Amino acid sequence: MSEKSVFKLIISFSIIVLLIIVVLQSKVINFFPDKSAVPEWVLFLPKLNAIINGTCSVLLLVSLYQIKKRNIETHKKLNIATFILSALFLVSYVIFHSTGIITRFGGTGTIRTIYYFILITHIILAAIVLPLVLLSFNSGLKLKVKQHRRLVRWSYPIWLYVTISGVLVYLMISPYYTF
Repeated sequence: MSEKSVFKLIISFSIIVLLIIVVLQSKVINFFPDKSAVPEWVLFLPKLNAIINGTCSVLLLVSLYQIKKRNIETHKKLNIATFILSALFLVSYVIFHSTGIITRFGGTGTIRTIYYFILITHIILAAIVLPLVLLSFNSGLKLKVKQHRRLVRWSYPIWLYVTISGVLVYLMISPYYTF
């Protein structure tokens, strides 16, 4: 597959994922109109997502350490594991938000401002990071080191911020869950 085709595929996939998330967040589609029909295990997914995000944060930090030590094989394995966990996160996120469960932050004052700042930057950067991570992965797996390094200068800190901020968002909103 040509580089141009791969680029188009990555951008198309990223746009589709973004559209799915926007639709789910807008609550336009609700697969479980009757809340009693939502399986009990679905209610654990926000916590699972925070665990996955936290694990991804640690793996990304260890991956950076490994590449600085020139341990390319370990770096590659850690990033593949992080990528797989992030994909599982995305599936879990879509499942939870397809239920139509609405979560609201109940904090007031300064903490509310901090929460929404973290949440909004998390959402915007999560949308941006998907194509960057996919392009970084593509170049890394093809051993295009120069291109990989250029992309990772952007994708790595954004991906790390998104995983850490995802945990923070969960920790801040979870006391207000009503399900």
